[in-house]
Amino acid sequence: MDDTGDAPRFVMPFHTDVVGRPGFLHGGAIAGLLEFAAFNALRLAVGDDATTMKPITVTVDYMRGGIETDTFAEAVIERLGKRIANVEAFAWQSDRAKPIASARINFLLERPLVAA
Repeated sequence: MDDTGDAPRFVMPFHTDVVGRPGFLHGGAIAGLLEFAAFNALRLAVGDDATTMKPITVTVDYMRGGIETDTFAEAVIERLGKRIANVEAFAWQSDRAKPIASARINFLLERPLVAA
């Protein structure tokens, strides 16, 4: 994790374990990085470990092939309600302005009951 910007930044170092077709990253590895970034950004925004976060929908858009280099990801909380959160995550390699993939994830939040 790298906290140089507003949102936590995560890096998936290149390794042969994340290669899909020769010369390119596997889409599942990219999607996993995006989901990891989304979960962590949401956990920071919620601010407690007692809230359970369950993905309702996950939509990943692949924009270009990821090549054999480190891949970065950040997530932005678009909406944080009492029961639902909408998060958008982006992955890029050499240039943040040229994402290789993005994800939109809707989460169900199950918060602990507060005694009255």
